[in-house]
Amino acid sequence: MSKKIKLHGFNNLTKTLGINFYDIYYVEERCQEAYTHYVNEKYSADKLTDILKTVAKKIEANVINIAKQDYEPQGASVNLLIAEGDSSDLSIDESCNGGVIQPHYLLGHLDKSHITVHTYPESHPHGHLYSVRTDIEVSTCGEISAIHALNYLMGIFRSQVISVDYRIRGFTRDTHGHKCYLDHKINSIQDFVEESYKQHYHMKDSNLINEHLFYTKMMLHKLDVEKCLFLKDKEIREEEKERHVLDSIRQEMQDIIEAR
Repeated sequence: MSKKIKLHGFNNLTKTLGINFYDIYYVEERCQEAYTHYVNEKYSADKLTDILKTVAKKIEANVINIAKQDYEPQGASVNLLIAEGDSSDLSIDESCNGGVIQPHYLLGHLDKSHITVHTYPESHPHGHLYSVRTDIEVSTCGEISAIHALNYLMGIFRSQVISVDYRIRGFTRDTHGHKCYLDHKINSIQDFVEESYKQHYHMKDSNLINEHLFYTKMMLHKLDVEKCLFLKDKEIREEEKERHVLDSIRQEMQDIIEAR
């Protein structure tokens, strides 16, 4: 915001950034086992936890507690409770707490908010198309804003299809008692996307500005067959096969973008 609002007490606005990353692969039958291993490594709970810790730093929040879980045969979930400002009097449970939350952890959660991630691997039952949808939600209160994590996450995943929603809920009050429903300027999520990413994605907005609800879909312009075609070993590929792979991936991307 151009001029900082003088608030009465704590900023009670909730700002939530939700991102769906779609990574799509063409996997030949002989490579399915290697692909499963690849997905479990790339999207492991430990790696996702490291990403979310960096997100917390990007938005200048402190991690209060961590919960993470890998699933069989694929998939993972991670949740970080976060707080704004000094949290030196709180202990970080690096090994997770198994669902047993101490009272001061609960207070930390209510004081601010959370960062979560869930992965959803899936495949076509009669084809070679496999995908991993990674859902990330960054929810904050106070002066910090989730939107500042967007470019970092786009750079980490570099997915073929990305859908982003950003919403601001609740209200806070200024020193005169007037309600404030928005504490920073925004007309579109695209306002916060770096130009280098805009050049690589087709972007389409569906915004309800008066409702403080913003939604953007992104689809990669140019595909790299090396990233789309999952092969266990390097080999010479025929041009016709590469065309078929890219056409299949593009159709899958288009279906996701046009989903109703």
